[in-house]
Amino acid sequence: MRKVPPANAVLHLNVRMEQLRPLLGTTIILVAHPDDEVIGFGAILQKMQRALVVFATDGAPHDEFFWKEYGSRQAYAEVRRQEGKHALSLVGAEPVFLADVVPGGIADQRLFCRLPEAADALEDLFLQVAPDCLLTLSYEGGHPDHDAACFLASVLGRRMGIPVWEGPLYHRKADGSSAVQTFPQITGKELEFSVEEEALARKIELFHAYKSQKLVLDGFRPDRERLRPIMEYDFTRPPLPWKLNYEHWQWSMTGVQVSEAFHAFLRS
Repeated sequence: MRKVPPANAVLHLNVRMEQLRPLLGTTIILVAHPDDEVIGFGAILQKMQRALVVFATDGAPHDEFFWKEYGSRQAYAEVRRQEGKHALSLVGAEPVFLADVVPGGIADQRLFCRLPEAADALEDLFLQVAPDCLLTLSYEGGHPDHDAACFLASVLGRRMGIPVWEGPLYHRKADGSSAVQTFPQITGKELEFSVEEEALARKIELFHAYKSQKLVLDGFRPDRERLRPIMEYDFTRPPLPWKLNYEHWQWSMTGVQVSEAFHAFLRS
């Protein structure tokens, strides 16, 4: 078990530490891709006694547009894997790649198509680790993999009696404009972090570990994090009643198709 950094080296908070206690023991952070954990949780994970970061996909889409400069999809996936391992080594967190245990792995953008396999692998991991808490991404329509990670955490957390927390990355507003690091729906239980001093310097170092994602990471603020206990979502419907972010990007899936996959899993 790694050492916990001094309290004054981690966060300046506008909340009481007691409110965060569920997250500060052994926490599994379930994200979709290498870099999600840094954007959403790069400061709070420095405070955890034991942090295991589960990457649910290999971070490499099938579309050649994303990996052409690397020569192959497999080569790009390996770059992202090594970046994730390096980033987490800087803070003593443990990486877990579902591609190592799910036959054939799970490509970026396809997690919603592999829910049974992912759920089985995650349930085995949860039983081995016995985490105090799960931390995941919000159901906000930014990326189908983010939404699928939220769905899996919600289902398995409820099944296994583990509290689940969430944090936002990005979504589209009703007018089509982009929003980052803010929840599209408010529950009143949101906690906001101001990341400063050594914690901020370390988080920026984590950002820099993801060299392949520079253009993506440049759009986020490392000095802010928001968390809350997971909202009660209706996963049988798209997360927002307007055009979702990945629909704006004209990806192959729609919010209705993704939520139908969630509904089918729940029925099964």
